[in-house]
Amino acid sequence: MSCFKSKYADELAANAKYIGTPGKGILAADESTGTIGKRLASINVENVESNRRALRELLFCTPGALQYLSGVILFEETLYQKTASGKPFVEVMKEGGVLPGIKVDAGTIVLPGTTGETTTQGLDNLGQRCAKYYEAGARFAKWRAVLKISSNEPSELAIHENAYGLARYAAICQENGLVPIVEPEILVDGPHDINKCAEVTERVLAACYKALNDHHVMLEGTLLKPNMVTPGSDAPKVPSEVIAEYTVRALLRTVPPAVPAIVFLSGGQSEEEATVNLNAMNKLFKDKKPWSLSFSFGRALQQSTLKTWAGKDENIVKAQSAFLTRCKANSEATLGTYKGDAQLGEGASESLHVKDYKY
Repeated sequence: MSCFKSKYADELAANAKYIGTPGKGILAADESTGTIGKRLASINVENVESNRRALRELLFCTPGALQYLSGVILFEETLYQKTASGKPFVEVMKEGGVLPGIKVDAGTIVLPGTTGETTTQGLDNLGQRCAKYYEAGARFAKWRAVLKISSNEPSELAIHENAYGLARYAAICQENGLVPIVEPEILVDGPHDINKCAEVTERVLAACYKALNDHHVMLEGTLLKPNMVTPGSDAPKVPSEVIAEYTVRALLRTVPPAVPAIVFLSGGQSEEEATVNLNAMNKLFKDKKPWSLSFSFGRALQQSTLKTWAGKDENIVKAQSAFLTRCKANSEATLGTYKGDAQLGEGASESLHVKDYKY
């Protein structure tokens, strides 16, 4: 059966392709008020609206940074915020050639009938919210589903429920002009090896594309935001070339060529690890993949910037320099040309893993 034809079909396809432009990627600045509070607490800064706005202005207004970005995912509060001088953040992005995006899920809840596995909520009134966000300037959306690996997880129930939740969200987004980022995150927690992660990743992605097909989602107007295929957090590490090989193989087996771009989450890797692994994929598989491989990093673009800023105005220029360094490094990684020269920043090699990570 052919996919549902949204009146926004051409715009959706064009925007999805633009976000996947080689050399560019996504800054995920969509932390909820609670999550950004934890980030601010780590540098002893109070979680109030003015400080949240100040951090985001520091990022969005870093001179030269937007050339390396094609999209920025925002939390609802941020979509309507302005710079200190009164310019809406959405306008700052548009002028820099960056599409504003919006987080639309309402977090995870325990899935009944499982041992603590989760499903994502937020489908109620999603259509009305998407229409409102489109009106405010958003052009793509994000919805995070979360799965975990253990001896008996993820269960078929959790895989199915999360795949169909993502598909319903994607269909609703496309009806309202927003490119849906499909994000089935498989947490890195655990002692499993890379083979187990690869097997689970393939099962999960296959289920997601079955569900997207069942919901008549136009794949040309979507993006995939998966985990990289890595060993578990409690298992021995492997070289970036091995991660690249296993990750791209899993994607080639499951992701249709109609999808224009895959934008990886960093999943608790350090800033430098995430960049190096993305670079290895693009270097080793330059001409052997049907989609562009890019980034949609939150912590892996912000950690050294946050530590350098520390909430002090006198550190803004230095912090922006740290952010520019990471943006440029990841831009190069989308082309397979990163040389490893951005790892000297404060916090760049620091593990960002948080067990059972929640937004």
